[in-house]
Amino acid sequence: MTLTPNTALVVIDVQTGFDDPSWGRRGNPGAERNIGRLTARWRSAGRPIVLVRHVSTTPGSLLVGAGTTFKPVLAGIEPDLLITKSVHSAFHGDHDLAGWLDGRGITEFVVAGIQTNRCCETTARLGGDLGYRVLFALDATDTSDEVTSGGRLVTAEEFTVATAANLDGHVAETLSTTAVLARESERVAPGFLPA
Repeated sequence: MTLTPNTALVVIDVQTGFDDPSWGRRGNPGAERNIGRLTARWRSAGRPIVLVRHVSTTPGSLLVGAGTTFKPVLAGIEPDLLITKSVHSAFHGDHDLAGWLDGRGITEFVVAGIQTNRCCETTARLGGDLGYRVLFALDATDTSDEVTSGGRLVTAEEFTVATAANLDGHVAETLSTTAVLARESERVAPGFLPA
């Protein structure tokens, strides 16, 4: 199925703060390459790009100050909308994402970014619940291993599989970056107005 002409790309929390080893082993070091593929195609096609930045309110967080800087893969990207948030969903930031999408007649968006099972999944869930068609580019997201309070290791791969199961067929469609790009067309919606 071809994407709608003004399908938005929502890139979440691709920040240098996540490079700190204290987050644990990464599950998908190729995520940035796939994010780069998506942003390059979206920009060349004139499709809207939303960049989301997490600025934590938690004392000692790595996602403050220099940790809020976007990673090099996003260098030079001028977003159509920039959202700063301090919670999991991009729908609860300093700009009204739903209002922005609706005001431009955007009914579908693609999710990419960090972390797969937190801010990316939460944004996809809320988007689906609000009635948007959500495509989740699973291999353009990344997360890390964690240890539960009971001492059990949960791998990044396990989180990723769980996210795919949580979303697919319920509030979003999970697919690969290559599959997203195969659906992308080079048409721009008439009347699309950048922010």
